[in-house]
Amino acid sequence: MKAITKETIRELPLLQFSGRIHVVDTAEKSTKAFAKLKEEDRLGFDTEKKPTFVKGDYNHTALVQLSTPTDAYLFQLKKIGFSKELKVLLENDTIQKLGVSITDDLKELNKVSPFAPAGFIDLAQSAKENDVPYYGLRNLTAFFLDRRLSKGQQVSNWENSTLTQPQQLYAATDAWVALKIHDGMLKLK
Repeated sequence: MKAITKETIRELPLLQFSGRIHVVDTAEKSTKAFAKLKEEDRLGFDTEKKPTFVKGDYNHTALVQLSTPTDAYLFQLKKIGFSKELKVLLENDTIQKLGVSITDDLKELNKVSPFAPAGFIDLAQSAKENDVPYYGLRNLTAFFLDRRLSKGQQVSNWENSTLTQPQQLYAATDAWVALKIHDGMLKLK
């Protein structure tokens, strides 16, 4: 098994999503997005929230990212809320939702609006079950894809009314890369 170090990762080529990014910030855009997403059998999944730098401060999940191989949908919860359509999709056990270390994401999202998660696959857990010694998104990307992820936007303000282009690219990549990692894991079997 190859060793993945911080130095190794820094030398790898950058991986970025190159498909279409849809910022979902209205009810109309949300309805159109879910019409497409419910036709998929698997989606990349991630969430973002505004970071806190003061003890005791708390921010709810601001962004839910769902990605197909070609399209990433960024749902701005501050603008559109936690819709019935989002709840139905996240509770649908026939659509796989793939992500890395998603337990906290789901717990935090449940604080926004209660739902019963179904169809979620945690790729960090799958890595452990397959004796892969790496669990974080960056390390799994390096291990399975020989690429590195930029984490520069991780601590940006996800509650911004308008997401910057770097934020959009970061958020889309983090959801989409789960699909690519999953493909790599399937090759192990």
